[in-house]
Amino acid sequence: MTSVLLSTTYFGPVQWYQKLYRYDSVSIDLQETFQKQTYRNRCLIATTQGIQALTVPVAHDASNTIGDIRISDHGNWRHLHWQALQTAYGDSPFFEYYEDDLRPFFTERHWERLKDYNMSICQKMCELLDIQPIIVQTSDFRLQPSCPPSINPDDFRLGINPKHPLEDVDFQPKPYYQVYQQKHGFLPNLSILDLLFNMGPESIFYL
Repeated sequence: MTSVLLSTTYFGPVQWYQKLYRYDSVSIDLQETFQKQTYRNRCLIATTQGIQALTVPVAHDASNTIGDIRISDHGNWRHLHWQALQTAYGDSPFFEYYEDDLRPFFTERHWERLKDYNMSICQKMCELLDIQPIIVQTSDFRLQPSCPPSINPDDFRLGINPKHPLEDVDFQPKPYYQVYQQKHGFLPNLSILDLLFNMGPESIFYL
């Protein structure tokens, strides 16, 4: 049985969901230290202006462990994120098909912990993608991500990164239809939402 170690993500990138689909089991590390400007609390979407980052504000306390990080209510971020998705993907082939499934994450229920919010999102995305990964949230992993990742090739906590991604020989982004492709060219490894809104039920074939 193959297993992979990942960090929690907010509407994680296609690469992250590829791991969920291809590995037999997935462990999400809740003991690692929270890192800013990563997929742990942000996702990347395609807009008419190019790539836009949507970031969940977090509140820090005595603990900086990802499992303890709380979501901040600073600003009207939920409304702004949903508005950004409507603007970016309102004309995509499958936005209307999925919007009722995703709207509650921005308009109805408020989660206190980032890990719980992200896991609820992950469960819904797996349902919509029609994948059934075995996922365990664990606090057993106390070693921080190592570089180079070849020490543990199935540890992608460091490698799946929006700014400084590490080489992943198993992930070769395959182009698919994107709303703004004629303007920006194909933008690889955006949020799983980009794949879902553009490709719908065929998304699984790109993982």
